[in-house]
Amino acid sequence: MTKTRARVLRPNRGQMEFRASDLESLLPEGHRARLVWAYVERQDLSRFYAGIRAVDGGVGRSAIAPEILLALWLYATLDGVGSARAVSRLLESHDAYRWLCGGVQVNHHTLSDFRKDQGEGLDELLSVSIASLMAAGVVKLKQVAQDGMRVRASAGAGSFRRKEKLEGYLEAARAAVARLKAEAEADPAQAERAREAARLRAAKEREARLEKALARLPEIEAIKQRQGKNPDQARASMTDAEATVMKMGDGGFRPAYNPQLASDADSLVIVGVEVATVGSDQGQMVPMIEQVTARCGQLPEAWLVDGGYVGHEQIEQASQSTVVYGPVPQPKDKAVDPHQAKASDSEAVAAWRQRMGTDEAKVIYKRRAATAECVNAHSRNRGLQQFRVRGLAKVKCVMLIFALAHNLMRMVSLAPELLGLGTGASAVPGIGV
Repeated sequence: MTKTRARVLRPNRGQMEFRASDLESLLPEGHRARLVWAYVERQDLSRFYAGIRAVDGGVGRSAIAPEILLALWLYATLDGVGSARAVSRLLESHDAYRWLCGGVQVNHHTLSDFRKDQGEGLDELLSVSIASLMAAGVVKLKQVAQDGMRVRASAGAGSFRRKEKLEGYLEAARAAVARLKAEAEADPAQAERAREAARLRAAKEREARLEKALARLPEIEAIKQRQGKNPDQARASMTDAEATVMKMGDGGFRPAYNPQLASDADSLVIVGVEVATVGSDQGQMVPMIEQVTARCGQLPEAWLVDGGYVGHEQIEQASQSTVVYGPVPQPKDKAVDPHQAKASDSEAVAAWRQRMGTDEAKVIYKRRAATAECVNAHSRNRGLQQFRVRGLAKVKCVMLIFALAHNLMRMVSLAPELLGLGTGASAVPGIGV
């Protein structure tokens, strides 16, 4: 007897389907993209609108609303995406990014230009977000922890050259610019002129990068000299002059930046952002205290740092504004009490030594790791492993967006009413830092 073959329905994934659906229905209530938009639409973006030349009744193409571009970068940061090209690809396939755009076409050039050109606006937004959290009683600045985190730069390790090489490359670059200018003026063909213009633009950019590298060398030479090394061995990158070869967490040496974050210990809100171009944290404490004081309008009561910050000069200056909690270096002679004031100590340094020997100070200092390391870990988890931009100004913009995104999620957890979400963290279930 012939066995009957079962008749079943099999998937046909090549079949075209047409679905009627609006963008609003793509995301459920409480979706992170909706939280980002709730934050963005409540901000005063007049500084971002100031550069838009298209106006009602005028000519020219309408500009993309800054709210869309800011929301895309905040959501992408929370999503661990740091590349403008990667974001532009997600605009075609990811419902959250499509919802944020609302049908507006955005390319990677626009995204990239927005991020690198809006440093002042992003800095102002950070101050406003902190002020709103302070007004809500979330941020109190009783204890602020500062820490640095070395992040790989976009520059390649092979792009670093010494002075003699850089000068040779710069001379060749200037000659190439002069030659291309002459060729562009002599050739009447429009298509060829366009290609020559592109080559000339690239040559000028290379010339500018080499000039920056040579201008950075004296600073690197001074660092080498302070370290007791031969300043003639100083090298600067031809692609990102402000990147510096630093010792990383794994013990290797790579081009990097040293972002500095200051965070409120009670709320884990970032209250200060800076980027250093040196691998050491020495000298970074006082500028950050000054920034946080100016940004928040009040002095922090206590400042928590690790051993990389506690130079005597920094302790003396910082003690005029706040109480410093940082570890006292252990003396070579184990019989010497490190917390006992020395004859050469200033009043501020002696007070710091004695303070760090008390049980109260040890309890307070434990909060440093719980604050700074936690904030750093969240930044790493959100993709802060390597910068995709070059130059200190652009890197600072990236860090400001990280701080804004981080503070947004703290706002959701601690003060959701600022986003119109209710009066408790439970108003948005499942949302953490």
